[in-house]
Amino acid sequence: MFISSPLDADKLESPRILVVSVRGYRFQAANCCIYEFEDLLRDLESAQLYEPKKEVDFARKIYRSAKYAGFSDSCAAKVARFPKDLTLDREYDLLFAILDNPWQMHLLESIKGWQDKCRHKACFIAEMWEPDLQNWRLFKEPWSSFDHVFLGVTRCVEGLSKLIEPPVTYIPPAVDTLRFSPYPNPPQRSIDVSYVGRRSPIIHDALIEKAEKDNFFYYYDTVRGKLEISNPREHRLLLADLFQRSRYNITNYAKFNEAAETGGTQEIGYRFFEGAAAGTVMVGMPPAGDAFPYYFDWEDAIIKVDFSGTDVVETIAELDAQPERLERISRNNVANSLLKHDWAYRWRDMLKVLGLEPSSAMVAREKYLKELAHSILDQVRV
Repeated sequence: MFISSPLDADKLESPRILVVSVRGYRFQAANCCIYEFEDLLRDLESAQLYEPKKEVDFARKIYRSAKYAGFSDSCAAKVARFPKDLTLDREYDLLFAILDNPWQMHLLESIKGWQDKCRHKACFIAEMWEPDLQNWRLFKEPWSSFDHVFLGVTRCVEGLSKLIEPPVTYIPPAVDTLRFSPYPNPPQRSIDVSYVGRRSPIIHDALIEKAEKDNFFYYYDTVRGKLEISNPREHRLLLADLFQRSRYNITNYAKFNEAAETGGTQEIGYRFFEGAAAGTVMVGMPPAGDAFPYYFDWEDAIIKVDFSGTDVVETIAELDAQPERLERISRNNVANSLLKHDWAYRWRDMLKVLGLEPSSAMVAREKYLKELAHSILDQVRV
């Protein structure tokens, strides 16, 4: 079926989806969110996963530089000398590239026959910011190779749609809700507050002071610099275990402290979906705009605390005095996540746009998600 392919194809039968991943050379912790999506596609679709390695990424950079210099496709390919990791000799319904930014599309040059053997071609780009729309390099990426572009941020959809040929659709972040859900056997929530990733130094200092004075378990990161992960699946399991055992989770909009990169725009970060799915009480600052109240449309989905203030400790104390409210928030967060924010629902939306039917495994997963969610909601009503 394949020549010189690093795919785990031996256990799969005639997969209809070929997923192109950057996990072979991108090891950042933040990317584990989209690798979780890829893992779910392998389960739901028996999708085959192609993982280009560093040498392919190096060739991509040379190819891109040659294109910037005005080389033709064939000349750029000769200069780059892509290692032909993958040769297709059978047909797929869909080639689906899952990318963390819009500068990685030339990875497809390492797949021989993809233009002819894949009936549909689409990509999901997890992150892009308004300043990127002004970057001249954007026009050198092979957008026309795709029938559809799915974008994981709202603010660039309209602008990108005006610049490229294929249609662009917003697909919000999601999570493997069955992995993050504490049900049906919820563990004890022995961590008072977790604050993972980017953080407000003011909120962090207030929580540190609280932890030093009281019997108060505050979990936070202590590493600096680029955080790389050796095993994405294990990282997600650990994060899910952490959140399932946390009463509160400090959650702010994506890259809130990187205004130069984001252009000051605000997007829903993955942490909202993870914290809600695990049943934490989320405290922090959601993004401005219509997207957050649309996707998190239930009561107390987040308790707002401005990250420039020190009232986080007082807010938690007030909530601690309302145990029934805390229990209701936790259950509502889990149930609504199961009903709305599993990766299966995002995949169904993409398949619908592409005119493809969901797999029987996905239908079965959605059925179980709904049954589990309604059993949790019934406990809230009692």
